Amino acid sequence: MGKVRTEIDDQIAKIIQAQHVFFVATAPLASGGNINLSPKGLDTFRIVGPKTVAYLDVIGSGVETIAHLKENGRIILMFCAFQGPPKIVRIHGQGRAVEPYSPEFTGLISQFPQYDATRAIIMVQVTRVADSCGFGVPLMEYRGEREQHFSWVQRKGPDGLRTYKAEKNRSSIDGLPGLAE
Repeated sequence: MGKVRTEIDDQIAKIIQAQHVFFVATAPLASGGNINLSPKGLDTFRIVGPKTVAYLDVIGSGVETIAHLKENGRIILMFCAFQGPPKIVRIHGQGRAVEPYSPEFTGLISQFPQYDATRAIIMVQVTRVADSCGFGVPLMEYRGEREQHFSWVQRKGPDGLRTYKAEKNRSSIDGLPGLAE
């Protein structure tokens, strides 16, 4: 049976840290707005403390998570064990985007790998941690990270990335404000 916690304990931390992928979901306040669900990989997730987690947000085709967090802060992260014992962990919380121009960014970025495509650090104050069985999650073998993102970033170069962010990451698909810079 699943258990609900108010913070991340050692058992939950071990499950989370063993995963190569996690999922992030956010939604705007408007009932007709688009809910966002995104997979995340690479070495981007950190447990900062029992009630705080963070992940490195890299440039993508949209900016829904950042826009939704700026509007209402609601976020949920889900980790599924695709290897080993079945388990699902959901972390509910209030999130915010720490963008590179923020003084706080400099202190946080040292906890993550350096990626040219970094656009923000998502900080989450944990309000609820729930685990469940995961019996329906398939067993899958991890084979490694994909290289396409890094190749794309290299081809774009610094100027191309700035242009891409300006064109694709200033607002969400619902018109909510995205990246400030």
